[in-house]
Amino acid sequence: MEQDEESTPDVVEAIVRASRALVGITVDALASVSDVVTLPQLRTLGVVTLEGPQTVSALAERLDVHASTMTRMCSRLVARGLVVRTPSAVDRREVVIELTAQGQGLVDVVLEKRRGEIDAVVRRMTPEDRDRVVSALELFSEARGDAADAAEPAPVNASVHALAPPIPEEAGRPNGR
Repeated sequence: MEQDEESTPDVVEAIVRASRALVGITVDALASVSDVVTLPQLRTLGVVTLEGPQTVSALAERLDVHASTMTRMCSRLVARGLVVRTPSAVDRREVVIELTAQGQGLVDVVLEKRRGEIDAVVRRMTPEDRDRVVSALELFSEARGDAADAAEPAPVNASVHALAPPIPEEAGRPNGR
């Protein structure tokens, strides 16, 4: 593909505006469960949803937090009935964190709310505008190097960050949740 060396401020600004709109939709979807879990806890549930059962140390590494932070977070998620701890089949000294049906339901609620809000925005567009949006987003994804095949999973960190922004280390410290 040929690259254009010309300045692209209009395109960049349009994408930044669209990104803000998508972040706003995600924030609204996250707010729907903020009385149940914190943002860091939701991200943890998101990783387990996308990658399956994880050891606490694997979760800590994936989310770039200290293992003790992840241990405390998982304890709170267990107390809420959103995950369970089971002995690892590989190493009985390790514990694996698995989603409960309630935990999966919570993640599903957030993702469906986000999908519904995006659908509501898209429905306000003309069919021609929808086609242009699809074409533009496909071009953007291709230029970034993302797979065009929607069946191919996105990298986990990208998917988790789409669910919720990164966790600051201090966000996982006990705060009554």
